[in-house]
Amino acid sequence: MEAKTKEATALESSDDIALAERLKAGHEQVKSEIHKLIVGQEEVIDLVLLSVFVGGNSLIVGVPGLAKTLLIHTIAQVLDLKFSRIQFTPDLMPSDITGTDLVQEDPKTGRRKMVFMPGPIFANIVLADEINRTPPKTQSALLEAMQEHQVTVQGETYVLKEPFFVFATQNPIELEGTYPLPEAQLDRFMFDIRMDHLPKDQELEVVRSTTGIQDYEFQHVVTGEDIVAFQRLVRKVPVSKVVMEYALNLVRTSRPSPNGSLDFIKEWVAYGASVRAAQYMVLGGKARALMEGRYHVSFDDIRVLAHPVLRHRILTNFHAESERITTDQLIDQLLGAVPMPSSGM
Repeated sequence: MEAKTKEATALESSDDIALAERLKAGHEQVKSEIHKLIVGQEEVIDLVLLSVFVGGNSLIVGVPGLAKTLLIHTIAQVLDLKFSRIQFTPDLMPSDITGTDLVQEDPKTGRRKMVFMPGPIFANIVLADEINRTPPKTQSALLEAMQEHQVTVQGETYVLKEPFFVFATQNPIELEGTYPLPEAQLDRFMFDIRMDHLPKDQELEVVRSTTGIQDYEFQHVVTGEDIVAFQRLVRKVPVSKVVMEYALNLVRTSRPSPNGSLDFIKEWVAYGASVRAAQYMVLGGKARALMEGRYHVSFDDIRVLAHPVLRHRILTNFHAESERITTDQLIDQLLGAVPMPSSGM
């Protein structure tokens, strides 16, 4: 169901419309290139590309062997962007991520000076592999980079080259020796993307393709400059007031309060989502609309993105855990309980 309002439902200029058509075509071409190597996972790929077109960072959760790392590396190859993989371990230090100052001797003068050696964070697409296996102090080294697209070392600030994204992976079944991400860091991830096993026919295709000779050449149909332009365009997509209010109503209703909360929220939720969730639903809705060739955001865009945006922002309480109530189940109930505004439809 789409919102039909009196507000503008088109981009302002012919240049913007041409760029929107380029984004739609580029999305289809990029997916086609990715599928040269990655079998299935349509929804996962779409959510990752939404993150790219918005300029957000996302968390990818799945058991080992689902090609989480391969997917992100493949996307970096298809987009011809610099890729960096950081394996998070208990002994990883913040400087191992950001880089550090080292003493070097000038061969001409013989004088020693401090020279900054950039760490692996200085890339376009950074994969933080098993991010929850390193202590919070090191996890927090990503915070400034994710939020500000810069890092500060020894009082000096270094700007990261655009476009810049962080994709972090987690294994949901092996929790021993892990450090759960603080809520402040979780909130900075646009999506919590769940990756699951493929259907039998697609798994058979994975076995067939990966046990033979693999020699793929990717066409770079979308460049880093295109991505930056797409990110600017996404923010120009108009959103009707009723659609924006619907996203905000979902977020506000997810928060328990002594007065006015829904019964299931009071019973099972410790903390609800922040306003950042509404921002990401609207931004993701704008990018999704452009990917589908539309110039306005619909209610359906918000509903489709509710699960990946909210599932890591709604914190369940002990009562929910004891009854094995999942966040996804709560979001299903939330979508059923919060009415879509009728004004202007």
